[in-house]
Amino acid sequence: MAQTQRRRPMTREEALARQQRMQRLREKEEESRELARGPIDLPFCLLVILLTGIGLVMLLSASFPSAYYINGDPTHYFVRQGIFAIAGIAAMFLISHFNYQRLRPLAKPLLYLAIILLVLVVIPGNPFAVTRNNATRWLGVGELFTFQPSEIAKVAVVVYFSNSISKKKDKMYTTRYGIVPYLIIMGVIALFMLMEPHLSGTVLILGAVFNTAAIAGVRFLWRFVRTATRLRKDNRAKQKSNAAPRDATPLLIVGAGNAGAWAVNLCKSKNSSFGNPVVIVDDDLTKKGLRVQGVPVRGTISDIPELVRKYHIVEIIIAITTLKGERLNEVINLCNSTHCRVRMLSDPQAVDANGKPVVAGLRELNTSDFLSRDEVQLNSAQISEYLHDKVVLVTGGGGSIGSELCRQIMRYRPRQLLIFDIYENCAYELEMELRNKYGADINVVTLIGSIRDIKRLDEVFETYHPSVVFHAAAHKHVPLMEVSPAEAVKNNVFGTKNLLTSAAEHGVERFVQLSTDKAVNPTNVMGCTKRICEMLIQTFAKNTSMKCMAVRFGNVLGSHGSVIPLFEEQIKNGGPVTITHPDIVRYFMTIPEAAQLVLQAGGLAQSGSIYVLDMGEPVKIMDLATRLIRFYGYEPNVNMEIKVTGLRPGEKLYEELMLDSEQDRMTKTAHDKIFIAPPMQIDLAAFYEELQNLRHDAEHNDEGVVLSLQRMVGTYHPNRVVNEDHTVSAAHGNTETIDKEELQKALDEQHSTQQNAQ
Repeated sequence: MAQTQRRRPMTREEALARQQRMQRLREKEEESRELARGPIDLPFCLLVILLTGIGLVMLLSASFPSAYYINGDPTHYFVRQGIFAIAGIAAMFLISHFNYQRLRPLAKPLLYLAIILLVLVVIPGNPFAVTRNNATRWLGVGELFTFQPSEIAKVAVVVYFSNSISKKKDKMYTTRYGIVPYLIIMGVIALFMLMEPHLSGTVLILGAVFNTAAIAGVRFLWRFVRTATRLRKDNRAKQKSNAAPRDATPLLIVGAGNAGAWAVNLCKSKNSSFGNPVVIVDDDLTKKGLRVQGVPVRGTISDIPELVRKYHIVEIIIAITTLKGERLNEVINLCNSTHCRVRMLSDPQAVDANGKPVVAGLRELNTSDFLSRDEVQLNSAQISEYLHDKVVLVTGGGGSIGSELCRQIMRYRPRQLLIFDIYENCAYELEMELRNKYGADINVVTLIGSIRDIKRLDEVFETYHPSVVFHAAAHKHVPLMEVSPAEAVKNNVFGTKNLLTSAAEHGVERFVQLSTDKAVNPTNVMGCTKRICEMLIQTFAKNTSMKCMAVRFGNVLGSHGSVIPLFEEQIKNGGPVTITHPDIVRYFMTIPEAAQLVLQAGGLAQSGSIYVLDMGEPVKIMDLATRLIRFYGYEPNVNMEIKVTGLRPGEKLYEELMLDSEQDRMTKTAHDKIFIAPPMQIDLAAFYEELQNLRHDAEHNDEGVVLSLQRMVGTYHPNRVVNEDHTVSAAHGNTETIDKEELQKALDEQHSTQQNAQ
């Protein structure tokens, strides 16, 4: 007996794709049902009934004598056509509830069929052609079954034209798309109808066509005259007021408060080119039905998709300047789901670093908006105390974090800002940016050099005598450092040691090291080197008078080499968007937020501390990719593929901000988003001996470096395998194989610990 074959179970990707297909079908079906349930076009219906009545009266007048003599009843044709007319109107009302979208696939085949049938009628000797009353306009099999191809042509033309117009609605005002194709099709059909042996019916049909064309022509002429007149008036008004032409793009404004009113005024101003606000939404139910500067408030934020369809909205403006965090994410996601352009209102009350009002207007969304968190509250007095009128050195000053640190440091008016970087282009651009903003005479110096060159560092400290050092220079790309572990050690570990040594010898008051969550239970070389840097900070804090501290945080949105710029580049190139694992999660923080908290941590002045920043809730990279794809107007795995490529060497599914040994001993600071990890117990002699061994092993880029790192950092568990061709790949096992339940459990425990610490 043959065994019954069992169907292969679907993979996760296949199940997800099937679910998405079903969702798209349901959405299309629901949209079609909404259209079918829509209100009847009463003026159109009344017009149809009126024209039908006029036609019947004309028919009665024209057929009265012939009907009397032929049928004995002068109203014979009138009654017969009246019955058909009533049936047609009833059918029109019934068909109005039909889902016309289902006819789309039939548009072209039906038109081709109609043309083929019209051709068959005029072929001489065609056995299927049927002649009646000396007219050959039918096809059939004898007298059993006959039909008129011209009737099919009428339906085919209507279906084809409707489908074509709906697809090209934005191009219908052009000759190429709005006139030429339809003239060609009508011309072909009219040609075959003219070739029919008897022209009595054809003349009537063509007459109707020409009458319609004439009516349309008169209407077009009238619209042309009206448009020309209006344009002439607009030009006169423009010349008088010297104002730019208004943009009629229909807008929906989110927010009916002061900012919403300000947005409406901005759009309605004389020189506005922002668009035409037609409807407002606000979650305050007391405002529903009101008007803001003449624009009605029609619903809440949840009503946005419905209102977009109803009012044919093209663009949405978010005009609630206090909207932050998760709620802003929700609103942006809802707006993006409509596929409208979404912009934000510039805060009319905002001021720049010089206290001048920000230029009013609208701005495009950015990644910081849809991953927004609540605004960081800073103790500016505390920060100013150690930065104002001080010489401040920022290593890696041209990088993403380093440059933002420089921007924010300038707000506290240091005596001198030193931008230290090995790459001159970014550092130079930053200096020019700061001079344009604060004046050409500001005391900003760009210094080119490497932290691996201790002689160059000594020259800088001897020449400029900085009081505060922010150390942001590092090799940070995880996969690259797995291939070149010796370079990561030379730069991150011994470059940091050089900087600490030179700073301590030249009387630096405060040293702030930028660390990473990858230093916690590291699975990669980069994270392990950063962990050793934290150890160096604590050894120098104990053995020098310099206040040393490290600041540990997660991924930064928009930094060089981070996932956001990568996703954006992939989307702009048409995809696919690549992620390494569907369950991978990361902590994220905006560049300004990270820089602000680093400055705040630097002001806490507890030497030897490792400050841990509150990164909020971790973000699933799959969700991040999905939101970013929709942010750019695409649909994931519909017109933009998401491809899973597998974990990279050194990569783990989730990052941690604190060690297991630190969980219960984390202490709070005066700032609610900054915590202090407990100090490490470091045997100074043994530590420096291990450093010497590491320096020796780093002379060769081989596995000896990794083994030496393992000996120094007991929590380092490499996720790497060196292949025969000297490439490096992720190891099987380790964190790569953690299941979903374990991941969620770990995240829940971590969240619970953070809440307890707070």
